Amino acid sequence: MLGGGGLAAVNVYATASEGSTEGPTRNAQALASGAATIDCPDVGSQLTAVPDGARTEVDNELSVLDKQIAEAYQRLQSSEKAIEQDSNFADSSIMNPLKEKRAATIERILIAIDRVGDRPEGLEAFAPCVLRASGNNEDAQGGEQDGEQGEESQAPGDQSQAPGEQSQAPGGGDQGGAQPGNGGQAGNGPVAADFVDIKSVQPNVQNPQGGDNASTGSFATSCGVNANGVFNSDNVIVAPGVTNGAHHFHDYVGNQDNDAFASDEDLAGADTTCENKGDKSSYFWPVLRLQNGADEKDANSPGGAIEGNAGEIITPKQVTMKFVGSPSGDVAEMPKLLRIITGDAKAFVNGPANANASWSCTGLEDRQLKDKYPLCPQGSDVVRTFKFQSCWDGRNIDSANHRTHVAFADAAGNCAGGFKAIPQLVQRIVYDVDAPSIQDGGKTTPLFAVDSFPENLHKPITDHGDFINVFEEDLMKEMVECINGGRNCGAGGGGGGGGGGEEPGDEPDPEPTATETPDAPDDGDNGGDNGGNGDDDGADNGGNNGGDDGADNGGNGGGDDETPDPATSAPQATEPAGGNGGNGGNDGNDNGDDGADNGNDNGDKPTTEPKSDPSPSAAETDAAAGGSGDDVDTAVPGPEPTDANDASAAGESGSLAETGTQLWPAAAGGVLVILGFVLLRRIRAGAE
Repeated sequence: MLGGGGLAAVNVYATASEGSTEGPTRNAQALASGAATIDCPDVGSQLTAVPDGARTEVDNELSVLDKQIAEAYQRLQSSEKAIEQDSNFADSSIMNPLKEKRAATIERILIAIDRVGDRPEGLEAFAPCVLRASGNNEDAQGGEQDGEQGEESQAPGDQSQAPGEQSQAPGGGDQGGAQPGNGGQAGNGPVAADFVDIKSVQPNVQNPQGGDNASTGSFATSCGVNANGVFNSDNVIVAPGVTNGAHHFHDYVGNQDNDAFASDEDLAGADTTCENKGDKSSYFWPVLRLQNGADEKDANSPGGAIEGNAGEIITPKQVTMKFVGSPSGDVAEMPKLLRIITGDAKAFVNGPANANASWSCTGLEDRQLKDKYPLCPQGSDVVRTFKFQSCWDGRNIDSANHRTHVAFADAAGNCAGGFKAIPQLVQRIVYDVDAPSIQDGGKTTPLFAVDSFPENLHKPITDHGDFINVFEEDLMKEMVECINGGRNCGAGGGGGGGGGGEEPGDEPDPEPTATETPDAPDDGDNGGDNGGNGDDDGADNGGNNGGDDGADNGGNGGGDDETPDPATSAPQATEPAGGNGGNGGNDGNDNGDDGADNGNDNGDKPTTEPKSDPSPSAAETDAAAGGSGDDVDTAVPGPEPTDANDASAAGESGSLAETGTQLWPAAAGGVLVILGFVLLRRIRAGAE
């Protein structure tokens, strides 16, 4: 009895002590997990007010912080052997120097602000960073990295192969020749658990009901798919004047003066890929890459393979952009040069609070994911959707943290006090990419992933979109009048594949003017965006197949096989949405009507098979589809990032399975205590 009780007490105490570890002990535990990343508090998000006189210097120093993290992460990746030989190497050679560099940079930020305004309090506490288990090794499944790996099975993202032992890992110099892993990510992701079968996700799209005063119109703009290949790793919004300020590559459409050094005057005078030349706005987002080991032109460039962004860049099949109204009333004009960022490029370490981008599949867009990539069935394409903030503070075109000058409306579509409703940009990007072979880690059919900051491991939750409004004032006024008047307008608004603009091998279309289509019932805007909506009983956003100029197939109208869930009153689609919602027809005005009626009767039974059979673990997802899949901790004061609580994806400490593994000695001790009582009772009974 004494021995069992002692065993239980000691084990419980030891387990509790492990849960409270900080600093070097926690770093050692993260390294012991087999794959770790660097988690630093986001200084930029804390700076909600920076005087104009300090803004340029502060932006530059914030970009220095990003560079310091990227360099530290690359050093962590390339130091596996040194860490194995010296358990203190990561702290002494990586984490402590990073803390010192960050402290010096933060002090320069404080001095710059203090020089022209009030010095922020408490920012010094954001200097320390911690290592955290990435979950990549635990969650990865399947096969060999390249065929050259022999019998040792490794999934993409497995770090047991030290970076640099095949070709160089990110940060390791020459990227020529065969790249390690599927696409050369070398422990940087993605992994099998980052993917989920879209058909296992329940419908979860909810849109606010418009009131009597709702502005129900829309305005479409068609700006191409970046077929001419305009890329860079700058970000003129977050890091103006800084080369490689994003540390990952962006696709650009619209404005063609898109580097970090573009001034407001440069943007206003630039060329545009938009069909309506009055729209010189800049639209950009992280590129999507196929992890197939192909060398792109950025293979030896910062922001490219040097920082873990490797593989073939996929050109979108279709890009549609539509500005929509407010459920609560009229919208006001956007100010020229307004900057908006939706989503969070650092959401894997920051937490999901600002993770607004969504992933889905054509024909199934009533099911949206934030923290997983979708595995789409055969014949269905991958879709990224960005909904931008639709409330503006009425004064500023930007803010110090690039967020507080705009906001999302509440659940009823209302803007907070002092903010006014503006047209909401809804951006939809479609890719013709096969579902990867999860069972062998993408060896047969490669994985795909968005570019990311290196330490954010190409997680889907880091997806984001950027927008700078450079509409001519007359065209912006026309947009607002159209939306408030309940009409569907805009260049390219009649539907058409490729989202307008130039397609490879196509002759450019003549420049159209902004046209209005009064009272047109959802005309397959911009290549079947919402595909005529499949209004009656069809899945939301059932479109996507509109051909050039809307002549081919105004999109999938959605099936009629959804039935309400009695518990939630939400539609529970059990089969792929079916039907081609009518023909887009010339200018897209043959609208596919109800979707179900003109859906060629394909909605009653499945007509497609999955492109691949996902592994069971990858099929588990949070139906709400929000969160990074990992607990996010911080070793410094201040608000901690939100925890996504997706234990099935992360496999990190705190899960029930892991707790049971750690506490088995305590359980054994408890059994011994019980057996002791039984034995004592029998001895006593025998004596009597």
